[in-house]
Amino acid sequence: MSYTVDAVSKAMELLFVVADHPGLGVTELAKRSGNTKARAFRLLGTLEESGLIKRKEPLATYSLGYRALFLGVAAQNQVQLSQLGQALLPAIGEACSESVLITIREGLETMCVAWWDSPHAIRVHSEMSARRPLYVGASSKLLLAYAPEEVQEAVLNEERKRYTPSTIVSRTQLKQAIKKILEVGYSVSYGEKSADTVALALPIRDAAGKVVAALSMTAPVSRMTEPRLQECLEILGKGAQRFSLELGYIPKS
Repeated sequence: MSYTVDAVSKAMELLFVVADHPGLGVTELAKRSGNTKARAFRLLGTLEESGLIKRKEPLATYSLGYRALFLGVAAQNQVQLSQLGQALLPAIGEACSESVLITIREGLETMCVAWWDSPHAIRVHSEMSARRPLYVGASSKLLLAYAPEEVQEAVLNEERKRYTPSTIVSRTQLKQAIKKILEVGYSVSYGEKSADTVALALPIRDAAGKVVAALSMTAPVSRMTEPRLQECLEILGKGAQRFSLELGYIPKS
């Protein structure tokens, strides 16, 4: 069963009409979107307040706003990351012989956009679009560490669920974990979401230097000795650098 909100559906349809036909007024937009003029005016006002469209005077015509640009850039990055993942993850996974994946932040959660499964019979499996809270696991904590301050505060102030005895629910411990990640440039977790697993994550940056995703490895803790962890850290470091370069990032000399 699916649940839809009619006003939201109508607003999104109208947004796409504006995207396809910028520069039209409310009368023509209402006609093309199948709304009454009064309803189209209200929907346009709501979309304008959200920054998704903007109204141009003196003719009162509409075009996409600055926040629509953010959506477009984010969508482009996600598609590009997914495509890059299909091309680059197999070599990275084979090099460390463990499951590897790309995750991004969406609000206060992270989402998997690409993965490669380890050939081992015992492995940690990931799924496309799999989500988890922003404080649980290596990749989530990494993306939290590089998130805007308001996102960090929202996570630090929310009630955090304990998935295993190793899940970080203490505000103080989570702040310490964020600080350490920023100091060393990577994140490690042991059994924070599922017991007996270990994960390692490094940042992927875009052309502006912003951390847009995490490249991570997950494995059963029984296979991950300290020397193996350091070996995988080096492999993932080179892999994250390759992803970043493909996104246009130029490392500082």
